[in-house]
Amino acid sequence: MKLFAYEKTSDVSDAIKKTSNSDTAQQGAKIRFVAGGTTLLDLMKLSVETPDSLVDINRLPLDKIETTSDGGLKIGALVRNSDLANHPYVKSHFPVLSEALLSGASAQLRNMATTGGNLLQRTRCVYFRDTAYACNKREPGSGCPAIEGENRTLAILGTSDSCIATNPSDMNVALTALEATIVINGPGGERAVAIDDFYTLPGSTPHIENVLKPGDLITHVLVKAMPAGSKSVYLKLRDRASYEFALASAAVIVQVDAGKVSRARIALGGVGTKPWRAIEAEKSITGSAATPENFRKAAEEALRNAKPQSQNKFKIELSKRCLSHALKLATTS
Repeated sequence: MKLFAYEKTSDVSDAIKKTSNSDTAQQGAKIRFVAGGTTLLDLMKLSVETPDSLVDINRLPLDKIETTSDGGLKIGALVRNSDLANHPYVKSHFPVLSEALLSGASAQLRNMATTGGNLLQRTRCVYFRDTAYACNKREPGSGCPAIEGENRTLAILGTSDSCIATNPSDMNVALTALEATIVINGPGGERAVAIDDFYTLPGSTPHIENVLKPGDLITHVLVKAMPAGSKSVYLKLRDRASYEFALASAAVIVQVDAGKVSRARIALGGVGTKPWRAIEAEKSITGSAATPENFRKAAEEALRNAKPQSQNKFKIELSKRCLSHALKLATTS
């Protein structure tokens, strides 16, 4: 691991000031925020991330889970994943979020990992994590060996000729279905970004993964209340039952009236270069009878534009079955 400077801060404005002169945006920057460190420190040990300085933000007042006047949530960026997953209000009013968090990582990691850190969780692509190989995420223009190499676990949606790396988070899939808003404070002041706009597709610049600018700090996440009568499910399919990343997952939130789906929000994990909002699937199922046949049609729409590689074509059918079953579970619970 490269040597680095380390300092602490307990003030949001001070934290922003300390990092606002960094030469690049949050991921890959020479000055980095650190909280739980469950991803960043791993990548530093692998020399994938090589910051000159870490700014410890654990003392910032951003560790609260609050309910809003409309029945929604305000989640501080430093809220630990275990606290969020097990919060009584989250479990009762946003079960899809609790289920997603509890399906990811071990209890020990959930006790350390933060909401803000999870939003910035980086890919598990073996080429990204091994500096012996080229990787456009680490070194723009160096190439993507995954396209011709080991790609079984990688993305089939939102890919490009430059990158097929998968977003690994479970929490972010649920937050995408919940249409969460990410609040960011930075040198230019505070701004709110819809989660689907927060992440960027790889295109020709896969090293740019989100809209954060130098000095930007995620302060909290806002989630609106689910409409009355909504049912939700997070379903995750993986190679083994514990501590494994998704091959395919689905977060669904649906309302059913008189046997028909009146509203649907759907997001997929394990298959996209970012948490994947399946808007075409939502359109397909809305207004249709809540039947297995229509669930399958919606799943077909969700994967219509999938572009598999040499080893991950199976993800298309796996994802369709995952989404179909998640819709069934949500409408029969």
